[in-house]
Amino acid sequence: MTHSFAVTTVVGNPKRLSRTLTTAEALAAAVAGPGAGTASFDLAELYRDGIEPPHGGFEHALDRIRAAQVLVVGTPVYKAAYTGLLKLFLDQLPPAALEGTVAVPVTIAASAEHRHLADLQLRPVLAELGASLPVPSLALREDELPELDAHLAKWTGAHLPALAAAARAAEGAAA
Repeated sequence: MTHSFAVTTVVGNPKRLSRTLTTAEALAAAVAGPGAGTASFDLAELYRDGIEPPHGGFEHALDRIRAAQVLVVGTPVYKAAYTGLLKLFLDQLPPAALEGTVAVPVTIAASAEHRHLADLQLRPVLAELGASLPVPSLALREDELPELDAHLAKWTGAHLPALAAAARAAEGAAA
């Protein structure tokens, strides 16, 4: 099945240029398909000078999120939850900001026991903001990152058809 979607990535790792960013961008590229546009927001960069992003930075990110057919939201697991940086960003979004957007969370955990903790909290927040979450998250342990390509191939093989169908349905509903 050929697909091509506009995909935006938002990553809430406090470390700039993190493995979480690399993982989320790799998933976004796999989901976007050949020739499709992607945009990426590293919140560590966006908020580098404090809790207020640079003038226009937040609005630009929000515009790109609203224009995306698929939103990839990445976070490491910090203290059994998604990061405060990602929470800060999500708390600043207006109600229904993700209406009509298909979202896919990506979480990176240090241990197997924590693999799904951030996901359990993040999915309801994204749904509250109006996102559709039709497929499971990509939840990896840090020790799985060296085999990222294999994990992405397995995830996309299992879930890309449903994700594509949901993105097309959301696009049709918005038209």
